[in-house]
Amino acid sequence: MTETILQFWPVALAFVGFLVWLIRLESRSIENTKEIKRLWNQRKEDMDLAKAAREDTNAMLAEIRDDIKALIAKVGSK
Repeated sequence: MTETILQFWPVALAFVGFLVWLIRLESRSIENTKEIKRLWNQRKEDMDLAKAAREDTNAMLAEIRDDIKALIAKVGSK
């Protein structure tokens, strides 16, 4: 019995080490998945904010364009 244990302890130790490595790998994979989801949510929020900023800028530019057209119409009618 002790001879068998002495003979196979390196194999058992390697097996336990391999299991620990697999568990750590799975844990890292789960954390990476969570981080990817967080980044996608952040990207969606950033895209929504950028879209709102573009719409505000376009509205402001449309107002400026209308003001310029009105001024040109006033100057052209004189």
